[in-house]
Amino acid sequence: MLRMMPRIKPSPRLAIAFAALAILCTLSPRLYAQAQQPTTPPPDTSDSGGPGSDAGPIVVPKKKAPADEAPAPALAAPKVKAPEGMAPVTIHVEVPEVTVDIGVLLEKTHQFVPGLKPANFRVYEDGKEQKVIGFKRVEAPITALMICEFASTNYRFVYDMRNAAFTFAEQLRPQDYVALMTFDMRTQIVADFTQDKRQILEAINSLRIPGFSERNVFDALYEGLDRLSRIEGHKYIILIASGRDTFSKITLDKMLDKVKKTQDVTIFTISTGQFARLMREGRGGFEGQLQEMDYLQADNQMKTFATMTGGMFFQPRFPGELPEDFNAINSAIRSKYELIYHPLNSKQDGSFRKLQVQLVDDEGHPLQFQDEKHKPLKYELIYRNGYKARQEVE
Repeated sequence: MLRMMPRIKPSPRLAIAFAALAILCTLSPRLYAQAQQPTTPPPDTSDSGGPGSDAGPIVVPKKKAPADEAPAPALAAPKVKAPEGMAPVTIHVEVPEVTVDIGVLLEKTHQFVPGLKPANFRVYEDGKEQKVIGFKRVEAPITALMICEFASTNYRFVYDMRNAAFTFAEQLRPQDYVALMTFDMRTQIVADFTQDKRQILEAINSLRIPGFSERNVFDALYEGLDRLSRIEGHKYIILIASGRDTFSKITLDKMLDKVKKTQDVTIFTISTGQFARLMREGRGGFEGQLQEMDYLQADNQMKTFATMTGGMFFQPRFPGELPEDFNAINSAIRSKYELIYHPLNSKQDGSFRKLQVQLVDDEGHPLQFQDEKHKPLKYELIYRNGYKARQEVE
C-alpha cells in the first residue's frame, strides 16, 4: 500500500540560494581561465588602427591555402631602365695590340731568310722586352701606290723615273692592286687602283712632256698617305723622285709627324738623277756646291721616310741596277714575318713608342748565318722604327 508523502512548499530563500549556486557553477570555468592569463596588459594599438580596448589578446586562426593554389612567386630583382632617348650603355675594356712586320734579308743578295721561329725574335718597346703572342709568315698580294716626280727639270730625272716605274710594274702579279700618281707643283692621279698591269704600263708611257718645274714632294706624299688611309689592310708607297722639295705647303716636321701616325703604310724610296749628279759633281762653283748639298739633304729625307716605316732606300746610278733593287723590294714586300704582342705600356696617351727587334739563337745569343763555305753572312732587319699610340679620346 502506497503511502503518499506530503508536498513540501520550498521557501523563497532556498530558491534564491539554489539559483546563485547555479550561476556560480557556470562562471567558475571562465574565471579560472582568466586567472591563468598573464597580468601584462595588451599593447595599445589604437594609433596603428587596431583595437584600443583592454579586452585581451585575440587569436586569429591561420587560413589554409587551397591545395591547388600555387605559392606566391618571389620578388624579382628591380630593373634599371635608361632614360628615354638614350641608347643602352655597355662597358668594355680594349687591350692594345701591336703588329710588327719584319723582313729578314741578306745584305749581299737581298734574299729573304726563311725558316725562322718565334723564339728567334726579341721585340723591345722603349727598351722593354715584350711577350710575343702571335707569329706567322706572310706572303700575299700587295696594294701599292706609285708616286712619281714628273717635273720640268733635267730630263735625266724623268728618264730615271720612267725606267724605275716600268721595272716595278713589270714585276706585278695578277692579284696586286696598284695606282699611279704624279706630282710637280700639284698632284695628279694618272691611274686609279687596278689589277690590270697593262693599264699601269700605258699610264707610265704617257708621261713624256712634264709641266711645271717645281717639285712638291712633301705635299704629294702627304696626300698619298691620306688616300691610302681609306683602304683597309697594309699598303705600300713606291716613291720615285729626286727628293728635293721646292714649293710645298707641308713642312718637313709636319710630314714626319704624318709618317709616324700612319702605322699601316710602308714606304720604299728610289732616288732619281744620280748619274746626272755624278756628272755635275765638282762643277758649277759655289752655286753647284749648294745644289749638291740640297740633293744630299733630299737623299737623307728619302732615306728617313723609308727607315721610319720599315721600307728601303735605293740610289741607282744606271738602269741595269733597277731589276736587282726592285727584286729586293718584292722580297721585302711579299715575304715577311708578322709578330703580334700586347704592349706592357697599355696607356693610350698618343706618345711615340720606339721599337727594336733582334734575332737570337736557341741559347739567346745573336743569331748568325753562314754560307756553304761556313763564311758569315750579314743580314738586315726591315721593320718600322716605332709607332704612335692611340689617344684615349679617339
